[in-house]
Amino acid sequence: MEQRPKLRCSVGVTAYNEEANIGPLLDALLNQHLHDVEISEIIVIASGCTDNTVPIVERYAAENPLIRLVVQPRREGKTAAINLFLAHAREDICVLESGDTLPAEDSVEHLVRMFADPTVGMVGAHKVPVNTPDHLVGLFTHLRLRLEHQLCLEIPRLGEMIAFRKVLERIPPDVAMDEAFVEAFIIQRGMSVRYAPDAVVYNTGPDTIRDFITQRRRNHAGHLYLKSKYGYAVSSMQNTRVVRIALREIWGAIRLVWALFLLAILELWSRVLGWYDFAVKKDRHVVWDMAWSQKADVNAERQQHAEADDLRPTALARKT
Repeated sequence: MEQRPKLRCSVGVTAYNEEANIGPLLDALLNQHLHDVEISEIIVIASGCTDNTVPIVERYAAENPLIRLVVQPRREGKTAAINLFLAHAREDICVLESGDTLPAEDSVEHLVRMFADPTVGMVGAHKVPVNTPDHLVGLFTHLRLRLEHQLCLEIPRLGEMIAFRKVLERIPPDVAMDEAFVEAFIIQRGMSVRYAPDAVVYNTGPDTIRDFITQRRRNHAGHLYLKSKYGYAVSSMQNTRVVRIALREIWGAIRLVWALFLLAILELWSRVLGWYDFAVKKDRHVVWDMAWSQKADVNAERQQHAEADDLRPTALARKT
């Protein structure tokens, strides 16, 4: 059987003062689990770094020929860094990742293998926060990205880590939301945009209310500018769809609270009956009444639930 040629890609990393994360990020990219995909180069664009980002990348580049470093003397914004990457990338499929993120071990494979379909022009990863949800702002980040994940299962809204066909030479310098511009460019050329829920990329969200508002304010302003000048609205600006998904999550939370309340009642009643069996019936607990629904075929039940999971939206998005 003839083996299908692998899909080759160029990986670009945009970095500004990322000395804490750039090493683990490069390790993660170098150790990706690849089968149908090949990473032919990893290009790091270091923009005006004043920390140890550049020396760290230089050490990695000296040890691995896949890694190339492009130093931008001044920080000119992410769009300028992406344009440098596009100017140096050799492959027709480009993977773009922010320097403050970390991909899972098979993220590049899940992203790039979708380009086996020639109609696919862009694919986005599943963002997962590493913030603790134990404080309010961390919980906000988890809730927002959970809603975004549900939204992406219907209409992709891509960011942090994307893969796209190199059908553009550069991004206009006035565009702040680079991923959204690439998304619009791809769609306007008749290609599809996909979401890869299995391609996980970890990132850190804001830890303060001020930073949370700053990030969301900047993003919304950029999306409004993109809609105003280029006529493209990302899926998160479709308020009706966002509200519907939010209401679905709220209903799920209400069901959970109600289920916990009923669980507490059932557990309390069961303990009362258990005390009765112990104190009055004495030996009833030795030969107990059977819970017959527990006697089902475990393997058959497991297969049935696995088949049901295959019909969930995540699986459907993975297959389409």
